[in-house]
Amino acid sequence: MNPHNAHATSAKELIRTTWQHRSLISQMTVREVLGRYRGSLMGLAWSFFNPILLLVVYTVIFGVIFKSRWGGSEITDKGEFAIIIFAGMLVHGLFAECFTRAPGLIAGNPNYVKKVVFPLEVLPWISMGSALFHTVVSWAVLLVAQLALRHVMPWTVVFFPVVMFPLVLATMGFSWFLAATGVYLRDVAQVTGIITTVLMFLSPMFYPVSALPPQYQKLLYINPLTYVIESVRDVLIWGKQPHWGSWALYTAGSAVVAWIGFWWFQKTRKGFSDVL
Repeated sequence: MNPHNAHATSAKELIRTTWQHRSLISQMTVREVLGRYRGSLMGLAWSFFNPILLLVVYTVIFGVIFKSRWGGSEITDKGEFAIIIFAGMLVHGLFAECFTRAPGLIAGNPNYVKKVVFPLEVLPWISMGSALFHTVVSWAVLLVAQLALRHVMPWTVVFFPVVMFPLVLATMGFSWFLAATGVYLRDVAQVTGIITTVLMFLSPMFYPVSALPPQYQKLLYINPLTYVIESVRDVLIWGKQPHWGSWALYTAGSAVVAWIGFWWFQKTRKGFSDVL
């Protein structure tokens, strides 16, 4: 295999290579998850304790100390505000983990580029798989907290994977783009952390969209996380179904972002070995 050969860039190739290497992605994702906790006393159990601790902290700070309001209404249940915040953190956490790691995926694994024949395009999928594992664990913690603190479990929780799917596509597009760009421009890795922090405060994480003046509410939806955060809260907390028209538009846009990122990755990968 000549690393300087051109690689296919079509959407069909994106689907084909992902399906073809699904076993490799699965195995390396498991290794990635287990490797994160290797050497620690509690091992994989930390993946459960971390979101539980975070939820307890949110409950104490926002429910007990601040007695916070959401959308102008008094929160009588001490854990309700914490659950609302935690639902938003699920979305931001998935995006932030993949987005901040992406610039170093290729630059940090030169052996995959130079010494072995390896499908480099699967590296962002491995990062995504690890992030999805921790998101699913946090989702389970949130569902248990719903029953313990609010004594309700809306049936619409089954739509959680559906409303997260467009975010996965868009995040993969960003990951492919940043993974390729990070090889040539190492400064990208210094910027991604700042961007994720800015997006956190420009998302309806700690406040509802309705808290903004009407003329600014539409601007908030320029942030790719806003729609998903609102949809996740609808299905997990408020018991509402997704707005299927908006979901279809967001999914279509996310698919385009995924293909553009993959196209850029495939176009630029022939120079990876020279740079590294």
